[in-house]
Amino acid sequence: MTVLSLVNPLICEAMFAQIEAGQTSATRFADSTKAALTVLVILVIAALVGARVLQVFGVSLEAFSIAGGGVLAWIGFSMLRGNSAPIPNAASDQKRSLTPVILFAASLGTITGVITLAVVHTKLLLPVRALVAVSVATVVMWIMIVLVGREGTYAGNGFLRDTATRFMGLVIIAMGTQFALTGLRDFFIARPY
Repeated sequence: MTVLSLVNPLICEAMFAQIEAGQTSATRFADSTKAALTVLVILVIAALVGARVLQVFGVSLEAFSIAGGGVLAWIGFSMLRGNSAPIPNAASDQKRSLTPVILFAASLGTITGVITLAVVHTKLLLPVRALVAVSVATVVMWIMIVLVGREGTYAGNGFLRDTATRFMGLVIIAMGTQFALTGLRDFFIARPY
């Protein structure tokens, strides 16, 4: 739920619908697949190497859980207030680009959430839970873009999008708090004073 909330398929769908306005079905399908695969690759890399990068910089897993939980809670509060990413105006853009959708779905907040999930829930070398979460979130994003985002079926209307975003924000706050508290507990257990 955390990764799905951070990717926020409804916002991605709204951004994609505006970027792809006037494009053929084949172009929209190809572009949605490119965007979803790019997000998947970015987040899988974060899940697989994020903990190792922390080790290189000497950051403990407990400290990252605390900091990552704080970042997630901050993002959740932003979503709860209704501050979502601006949706680009495709008509004013000189060139059509999928970059806004990709940067929103695979944002630093999403990467932090994936790394935190991988660190907190990995007992083996492979962060299975984080990889499953990334895969599910990316597939849901792709389905929203492909099926719901068809020409003329814009589902990201204000009320639905705002309600879903605020609910997802609440989920992210709860998960961020859980990550931070778990990291804090583990920090004091690992380093008794």
